[in-house]
Amino acid sequence: MKSIAALAKPGEHPFAPFVRILGKGRQGSRSLSREEARDAMAMILRGDVEEVQLGAFLMLLRVKEESGDELAGFVEAARAAIAAPALQVDLDWSSYAGKGRHLPWYLLAALTLADHGIRVFMHGASGHTPGRIYSEPALIQLLGSVCDSWESVASALDASNFAFLPLRHLCPPLDRMIDLRSLLGLRSPVHTLSRLLNPLAAPYAVQSIFHPPYGPRHQAAALALGQPHVAVFKGDAGEVERRPEAVTTIYRIADGVASEMRWPRLVDGRQSPPEELEVERLRQVWRGDHHDAYGELAITGTLAVVLELLGRADQESAPAMAQRWWAERNRERIPA
Repeated sequence: MKSIAALAKPGEHPFAPFVRILGKGRQGSRSLSREEARDAMAMILRGDVEEVQLGAFLMLLRVKEESGDELAGFVEAARAAIAAPALQVDLDWSSYAGKGRHLPWYLLAALTLADHGIRVFMHGASGHTPGRIYSEPALIQLLGSVCDSWESVASALDASNFAFLPLRHLCPPLDRMIDLRSLLGLRSPVHTLSRLLNPLAAPYAVQSIFHPPYGPRHQAAALALGQPHVAVFKGDAGEVERRPEAVTTIYRIADGVASEMRWPRLVDGRQSPPEELEVERLRQVWRGDHHDAYGELAITGTLAVVLELLGRADQESAPAMAQRWWAERNRERIPA
């Protein structure tokens, strides 16, 4: 395969060959190689690309749908740009979708893991889809603040085993690209790329998808990147939250080996969403002041999937362990 420099035409912008590879028609276009994807994303993150080129590139990828090699190359470029410090983390948890019909119960699952000694690093973006509840504002309401630097991430992990870092602090150029949704009218591959970042190289990672065909692509990209343990599944609204009324297919990697796993539904029939979504309800349920049947099934169901991923239990015993860990949570972690 020719190098990008060899594909460039006299007088054209250095990024133009990347756009041409993707957009040269039904017969002439192709996917980027992993190296090409890495070089293209590196140029984008350095700001060496014109706005019109960026928009064309992202939408051509959206129409074609990105390959596992493309995603792996994009992630490698992003990790190099981020240059994260060496911090010990057990679980990488990506949160980029927001919730529209139900509350973000997954936040309570993540905090329960932290209560039991699992160091959880969560990252995400907010506000790109109107009318949704995102992790960052919900955590600020519940806990008072989130992290704004690697120093604060280190302090939060040491103090409480949990840290949330917004994408605008983690990688500002990626955050700006996610915000292009309001201009382009579609989500871009950046939503998928961001879920795969795992900037602190946690040995375990959980990722959610909204469209089922993306599950194998996440799995393929994680394999290409050498991720030893990962669970990818269609969560509620695209967040890492098991849907109690649905059979859940998990695209797994365990010790570098890919497989699929099915978890049964936890309740029969589609559950009606609440009329209003009030984050305060999360505080009440965490502290035991309110019982929410759907929410607690979502919490413990999500916990069970993660406990199996972590090797703390097998699929048969994980639900009981999840119930026990939830019952033993530190109810004072979220202040009244």
